[in-house]
Amino acid sequence: MKIPIRSLFIIFLIALPSICSASEGKNSFIIQISVMGSLFFALLIILMAVLHIKNKADTVTKNTLNNNDDDTLRFKKRISNFNIEQIDTYLSYKKEPKTKHINRLLGIAIFALLNLSAQTSFSQTQNGDSPLSSGGIIITIILILIPVLAGITILIIKLINALDKYKRKQDISEAIKLSEFLESNEDEAIEQELIKRKKALDFRIPDNQLSGNIPAEDTIGLLNDIEHQAPLPLVAAKKKALQRHQISPALSKLIIWYIGAAAFWLLFGTTIGEYLGIKFMAPEADSISWLSFGRLRPVHTNAVFWGWASLAMLGLGHYIIPRVSNTPIHNIKLGWWAFALINITVISGTLSLMAGINNSGGEYREYIWPIMLPFAIALVITVINFIKTIAKRKTKEIYISNWYMIASILFTIVISLVAYLPFWQHGLGETIVQGYYMHQGVGMWFMLFTLGIVYYFLPQQLNKPIYSYSLGILAFWAQILFYTLIGTHHFIFSSIPWWLQTTAIIGSMGMVIPVAAGTANFLLTFNGSWYKIGQSYTLPFFLVGIVFYFTGSLQGTAEAFRYTNLLWHFTDFTVAHSHLTMYGIISFFLWAAIYALIPRLTGKEAPQLTVGIHFWLAIIGLLIYTVPLMYGSTLKGMLWMEGKPFIEGIVLMAPYWLWRAIGGSLMWLSHLFFIYNLYKMLSDHKSIDINEMAINRLNKTVNKENAI
Repeated sequence: MKIPIRSLFIIFLIALPSICSASEGKNSFIIQISVMGSLFFALLIILMAVLHIKNKADTVTKNTLNNNDDDTLRFKKRISNFNIEQIDTYLSYKKEPKTKHINRLLGIAIFALLNLSAQTSFSQTQNGDSPLSSGGIIITIILILIPVLAGITILIIKLINALDKYKRKQDISEAIKLSEFLESNEDEAIEQELIKRKKALDFRIPDNQLSGNIPAEDTIGLLNDIEHQAPLPLVAAKKKALQRHQISPALSKLIIWYIGAAAFWLLFGTTIGEYLGIKFMAPEADSISWLSFGRLRPVHTNAVFWGWASLAMLGLGHYIIPRVSNTPIHNIKLGWWAFALINITVISGTLSLMAGINNSGGEYREYIWPIMLPFAIALVITVINFIKTIAKRKTKEIYISNWYMIASILFTIVISLVAYLPFWQHGLGETIVQGYYMHQGVGMWFMLFTLGIVYYFLPQQLNKPIYSYSLGILAFWAQILFYTLIGTHHFIFSSIPWWLQTTAIIGSMGMVIPVAAGTANFLLTFNGSWYKIGQSYTLPFFLVGIVFYFTGSLQGTAEAFRYTNLLWHFTDFTVAHSHLTMYGIISFFLWAAIYALIPRLTGKEAPQLTVGIHFWLAIIGLLIYTVPLMYGSTLKGMLWMEGKPFIEGIVLMAPYWLWRAIGGSLMWLSHLFFIYNLYKMLSDHKSIDINEMAINRLNKTVNKENAI
């Protein structure tokens, strides 16, 4: 199935520009794009569903074929995979008197069948009248597609549920047969094999196998600062989807709520962004003031900034800081207060922006100060909670992740005060403050905090220490030195003093140091472990984030020079750059950390297929989004520098805005898969373990016989 999907995607991309150029009128263009886009996404989703159904059908068929094999051989294979507890239960059962328990078998079978019953409910919604004054064909097509797609969706879900139910019946039947085989088995060879297996599983290497019992003695003074208690290990044991019992359930719940809310704001904010991308191609799509581009654009940016990225970062921080400090979090309630205050800010800020209430258009500070105040209070509460946790640490050192995260919160509190205090909000002072706040929000809040997350989770996933602690410290202090100077490079050739513009350019050039140091540190940590990328679904996310960290950051340096600023500023190149950094760096790093952490909290992993779909849709969508925008914006900037009319730049950008909408749609679709993956990692649904079910039945038999 891979070749048809790839061919379909290539045909669609090749045909789309010719469709656009062949369209003579606006309505024809909109109709064709809408039809092609709707059919493409519908077909893509249907093909993915068919692949999913085929995979389930193959599993059911395989189970059916296996069940037709000789029962004794099949059950012996299952018995050879018993763990220690299952072996102990079976051997203890064989020592007890054997009786038949037909009623108990029947009761277990009935109970299992009752557990299989499930109901699926579907709700239908009706769309109201469209605000479009034209486009009747689009509406007609949509009205036709809605019942068709709804019917296909219901059919697919019914098929999946039927296959799931049938597979559960197969598993329960197999478990009952295995249990009956174990009860009636008199083959002593199996027992002897299990006893042998149990000895192998019980084998443990002594703690002093390598060191011995002789205490270390330094007769020539080579060893210094010997610690008899080992500090917290830098890298957690490499285990797959095992729950960390030292994490309190209360802290796990707090972290999951942070990440769950972040995922909601990601989907909400990018849904708004998806609609805005479509409005570039169909600006007359609505005439409602609440849905105007000027109001929705800050809703999109602030939702993904303060809702998605900020909540995800703080949720991960609540895990990392107590973990590397080897001590419980100082106060769980403070974490909940911060969680509530941040969500209050984003909810009230979204409503106020859609109502037209904003902070006079300052980018990323569109929220008015009473709305932004709860967010600032949440940061103060969080940094107090984190610092007190670090102060109670049981390790001598403060790990580098804590450096980055604590400094990030402190800087954000400072830049928020600078941005919202009224004393210098006049004339050029407000412009300088806006550049300072806007760039520090990205570099000293999102970037600095996320790098702290990477310094913990990347070594953990590679199961090796970070390459160089010193490179991490160099990058830390260099970023603080240079990044705090570069805000004014957004206002080159403005009325801001020339020396301040030059300072910003020099600071942008200095950013090469922390970016190169951080990138080298991460890539050298990969050294010797590149093969693990193909065996992991988290490491590809980390690698993409590292690549964009280097390219996206240095792209910002390139944009700061006077000629490139003259060429690219005020064009869509800035939009492409912001997505390369906030999406390519921050989001990919956050996804990698979330996929690494949640299985450790819940013991459940997301399906690797849907994690892969999420990854590829996100990276392909990002490239389709950004590369055409950067190319078209370069041409547009050259038109402006030649003194061409402004409208020529608009006409020039039309096809590149189309690619922007296509890439954004793929990115948005990847978020649906991320939500699904998160649901699978958090849901209570458990697959049937045939061995465990059979042993549990034997265990109940033993307990009841002992009671009698």
